[in-house]
Amino acid sequence: MNSPYAKVIVNPVAGGGATRRRWPHIGRMLREDGLEFDYQFTEGVGHGIEIAREAAQDGYELLVAVGGDGTANEVANGLVDSVCPARLGVISTGAGSDFARSLGIPRDYGQACSILSGGRVALIDVGVMEYGDNQRRLFVSHAAVGFVATVVEATGKRSKALGGTIPYVLALLTTILTYHNKDITLTLDGHSEGIRVSLAAFSNGAYFGGGMKVAPDAELGDGLLDVVVVGDVGRLEFLHTFPRVYNGTHLTHPKISLKRAYCARLESTERVLIEADGELIGEAPVSFSVLPGALSVVI
Repeated sequence: MNSPYAKVIVNPVAGGGATRRRWPHIGRMLREDGLEFDYQFTEGVGHGIEIAREAAQDGYELLVAVGGDGTANEVANGLVDSVCPARLGVISTGAGSDFARSLGIPRDYGQACSILSGGRVALIDVGVMEYGDNQRRLFVSHAAVGFVATVVEATGKRSKALGGTIPYVLALLTTILTYHNKDITLTLDGHSEGIRVSLAAFSNGAYFGGGMKVAPDAELGDGLLDVVVVGDVGRLEFLHTFPRVYNGTHLTHPKISLKRAYCARLESTERVLIEADGELIGEAPVSFSVLPGALSVVI
């Protein structure tokens, strides 16, 4: 079978700008693997959505996101919103790479490139987030509110130009010192509860935050969101528990819960930020749901 003609969407600032330097090598590897493609650099936030939507409408069979989780998120948003079918490919060059990790796609560029010309296709779910004035955003890996979103906001203020995980770690430390837990009303499949939380994560995949196994048993194709709620934990308690998130054992903590739901809504009288796939999106109130099997991904 001939390889599909592809549109490669490259985020040059992903990975602290390393993607721009690595792209010539990645492009050569794609051609050596027999992939025929055009490519285009994104020029700012949201541009990947526009490129992906236009590429799908132009008849490209495969759209390849080269960048971090935010790049994959934008390409997926453009793909799913298009009426023209196309598949998503992922070459992860960002700091987090959580979507690729959940899919089992290697970080090694050579292996990831080989997958695109000979890999199998999986149908995965896509999360839907509705917020603000009738605004809608899809997510492929996770969405989160509270502490995590505040860290993302602080990371952006420090600029990803520092590269790697340095801005995220600095933002994490600052947020731990300044963040205050939030009173929210959380509704899961019609059942509401008023609780005080540090954060709530709505996970499609198992990972976020650069390898944190927040929802260790989450499946990308089960039609459900894994909702992980970290309750009213203090700073010292949070710091003590935090390392356990990397192996998924944090769920045994008495103030951390996991539930699965088809849909969810979060409301608060306080300012509660929301993020999706590592990008700051807006503020609560926000509703979450799932589009089962809405995205074809080459794995």
